[in-house]
Amino acid sequence: MEQFLIIILMFGALYYLLLRPQQKREKARRELVRSLQAGDEVVTNAGIHGVVAEVEDAIVWLEVAPDVELKLSRDAVAGKVAEPADDGAQGEVEAAEDSADDQS
Repeated sequence: MEQFLIIILMFGALYYLLLRPQQKREKARRELVRSLQAGDEVVTNAGIHGVVAEVEDAIVWLEVAPDVELKLSRDAVAGKVAEPADDGAQGEVEAAEDSADDQS
């Protein structure tokens, strides 16, 4: 009976350590693909960065340069590109760099 209990505990640990996190990642990816809309900055599985120009049923038109669009499957999108920090924080960094240069 103890051996049976140990096997059940091992399968439970396997589920929580391996299978469940993979299911959560896949669910988040499906949600990301569903939420794509024009104007989103994304990166594809091939590493191509661009802005979503248009979204059709299973197709995404990705603008990679002015007047250059690629027709991709929605599943080819790996993720959205994180938006840069707000301009106020960037200004503070530049001001700190300028003051450090002035002191030298």
